[in-house]
Amino acid sequence: MESFDSPDFRRVLLEADLVTPDGMPVVWSLRLTGDRRATRVYGPDLTLLILEAAAREGLPVGFYGASPATLGKLAARLTRRFPALHISCLHAPPFRPLTPEEDERAVMEIENSRTRILFVGLGAPKQERWMAAHRGRIPAVMIGVGAAFDFHAGTKPQAPRWMQRAGLEWLFRLSAEPRRLAPRYLRQNPRFLVLFARELLRLRRQPKFTLTS
Repeated sequence: MESFDSPDFRRVLLEADLVTPDGMPVVWSLRLTGDRRATRVYGPDLTLLILEAAAREGLPVGFYGASPATLGKLAARLTRRFPALHISCLHAPPFRPLTPEEDERAVMEIENSRTRILFVGLGAPKQERWMAAHRGRIPAVMIGVGAAFDFHAGTKPQAPRWMQRAGLEWLFRLSAEPRRLAPRYLRQNPRFLVLFARELLRLRRQPKFTLTS
């Protein structure tokens, strides 16, 4: 919905190296429009899979986002889970736009740490815009993982698996943070349903062509 409303953000997504469906409603929409192989790529699960591989291969990883306290808890938990994991960088930016000097210092810190994989947990759409703005400036693979930092640090509750499979994670998160998330979900979810229904009708009305010889 953010990309639908913002041509600038749509361009950010289109220029990314890889965009994956994080929510089940998007997966169901992809399947209904023809991509029957679509599966969910859940940020917190993806994070653990990549960290396991990074620990095995000896690749330094970094984390950009959240608060210093959250990053401290995150690092402690992850090193207990993956003893061979090399965490090379933990950077908690302030909750405001950085000055050019602050941004340059952050870039230099990440570069000097020799981080090879940088997890970015700023939340959408902020993390996607940040990665796009720093493409080519940070010599690492950048992966936006949303609320994964908070979940793995234990600072925020995670929806039960049955709610995730049922596409109800948004409802769980809304109940946990109503003041922050209500404006987003109560406005965007109905709009998504209406716009997707229109798209589905448009696709089904398209003429079907067959070739014979």
